[in-house]
Amino acid sequence: MRRALELAALGRGEVSPNPMVGCVIVYENQIIGEGWHRRYGDWHAEVNAVNDVIQKGFVDLLPQSTVYVTLEPCSHFGKTPPCADLLIEKKVKRVVICNDDPNPLVAGKGIQKLQEAGIEVITGILSEEGRKLNARFFTFFELKRPYIILKWAETADGFIADEHKHPLSISCLQSRILNHQWRTEEDAILVGTNTAQNDNPQLNARLWAGHNPVRVVLDRTLRLPDTLHLFDNTQKTLCYNAFRNEEKGSTTFVQIDFDENFLTNFLRDLYERKIQSILVEGGAILLQAFLNEELFDEIRVFKSPNAIKKGTAAPLLPTGIGLIQQEKVGDDWLTKYGGVTR
Repeated sequence: MRRALELAALGRGEVSPNPMVGCVIVYENQIIGEGWHRRYGDWHAEVNAVNDVIQKGFVDLLPQSTVYVTLEPCSHFGKTPPCADLLIEKKVKRVVICNDDPNPLVAGKGIQKLQEAGIEVITGILSEEGRKLNARFFTFFELKRPYIILKWAETADGFIADEHKHPLSISCLQSRILNHQWRTEEDAILVGTNTAQNDNPQLNARLWAGHNPVRVVLDRTLRLPDTLHLFDNTQKTLCYNAFRNEEKGSTTFVQIDFDENFLTNFLRDLYERKIQSILVEGGAILLQAFLNEELFDEIRVFKSPNAIKKGTAAPLLPTGIGLIQQEKVGDDWLTKYGGVTR
């Protein structure tokens, strides 16, 4: 199963809104086939693993083999046929599953199909590791919102912008490259009005090979000029505002209520658009709003060794925040935090 989880992770940034899934097929303690879900719309992990077995000439061994798969085999027709049906067709002996599928289209139906066909099914193997790998997928179906990552870079003395709110390069090149890698791994990236206006960000992944996220901006009064990079139609963009719904090229203007529950309204709309994860990159007011509502799953903070003495203060971390990891990235320190513990 650990090998299957390693394989599943190879699909990171390529398979959303599907989960990352890996599959290993074993005969008498020897791996005879491997596969993973490589990209959205392509064959699932089980199909690739079975095809690997066939290509190696071991198809006759499948009825005596055990299939290790990181997520319950699907039982419905989507972009591809049901994987449960394939395993039944190949008459595999046993299926060992890391996590049950939270998607209502599957949710136990794949397991039931396999058992009714006489296949032994074992579940819950390394389930915590599996949930961590597919945290975005589980958050989306269980909490009915995207997985939320708050990210910012701050100076040694705790500022994220200078006193004039001018664009400020705080983090080192290695940190910026890593941040662009993160952008390829999430469905969407969010900034607020002031950050869009002051920094004119492109919000793409130009420093790392991979897909660009959906750009998202909050612009309540529609005061942002259409000359900004955000509105250049080079990638899909959502502009949330209080006044209109409109499609303009690759930009969609979405009207929502900006009341005291506006973050809930906003996240609900992202959920309905099947956006499973969002990287929130600023500014300070927007980040603090998410922090105050405890609407986050991860926080990632780059801390530079440089100081500026005056400027816009970095967001305040809530009490009880859990430390996940701390590491050196170039000249910076990267600290990752998890949820709030009570």
